[in-house]
Amino acid sequence: MDTAILAESLGKTYTRRKRADGFWAGLRAYFSFESETVAAVSDLSFRIERGESVGLIGENGAGKSTTVKMLTGILVPTHGRVETLGVVPARERRKLAQSMGVVFGQKPQILWDIPARESFRLLKVMYAVPDDVFRFTYHEAVERLELGDFLDTPVRLLSLGQRMRCDLAASLLHAPAVAFLDEPTIGLDVLVKERVREHLIEMRRRFGTTIVLTTHDLKDITATCERLLVLDRGRLLYDGSREGFEQRFAVGRTLVVALEHEADAPTRRALEAELSSEEVTFVWDTPHRLRVECARSASAPRVTASVLEHLRVADLSVQGAELDAIVTRLYRSGKAAAE
Repeated sequence: MDTAILAESLGKTYTRRKRADGFWAGLRAYFSFESETVAAVSDLSFRIERGESVGLIGENGAGKSTTVKMLTGILVPTHGRVETLGVVPARERRKLAQSMGVVFGQKPQILWDIPARESFRLLKVMYAVPDDVFRFTYHEAVERLELGDFLDTPVRLLSLGQRMRCDLAASLLHAPAVAFLDEPTIGLDVLVKERVREHLIEMRRRFGTTIVLTTHDLKDITATCERLLVLDRGRLLYDGSREGFEQRFAVGRTLVVALEHEADAPTRRALEAELSSEEVTFVWDTPHRLRVECARSASAPRVTASVLEHLRVADLSVQGAELDAIVTRLYRSGKAAAE
């Protein structure tokens, strides 16, 4: 496979006026012109092949948006090397733009005072999109993203969710080789988010578009990305498959049990006593529904056998942690260790 994006020891630092606590200390610092250097991104190294779909995740301030802006040429790295589609983004932004699609949250790229339909026609000319490609990308976007009801409405009169859908459609009209999507589903309801995910999957399947997706809605990443880049304080915490991430960091399992009839108190005590050494927590949601949370995944088989032995089970499932729960626990444990 060809390389779409290459980053080697990539970093970005900012200089800001030094902070001080207290009014007089702050006033003295203001007039002293003392400054400090803050690292937004430090020594990132990764390679993304063409056709991959990669989720870039992390807390606020982890460096996600700064990284994307360096990959697209909006920011110049302080140090390190970056190439997107074989060119240095900050030096050849115009050349790169022909093969790149970008969505940045609530910053629309379609024109404010004309209908979205006219913006799409203008983009077709600007990008010299072939007729057959435009027919597919345009009609696919209108149908998948349900744009038909407001295509002829000036963009300034659209809701945030409607503008986001139009902006996503505009970024993919020319079937770009790589698409950088920063919070593309912000302001969208659950059903429309699902349509957006379907649209991204279809564009990747049809045109081999490389997708780099940053979002706080990790269901977007679960649905569309096979690979994760996890950032923490500007550094790369994890680079690998989504399945590998879950296996590495999702240490526990949860048994969800539906009972045929309510278990009596002696049966509950006997079950809990038998599993007292397995680091499990029993949560009775209702008299007929039990959740058994296992601290270690290796405990799940023994816990399952004991539950089936003691209880009249109507249904049982073993669940791993959701991606957002794993990431939350990972950051919390990291902060606790740092403190």
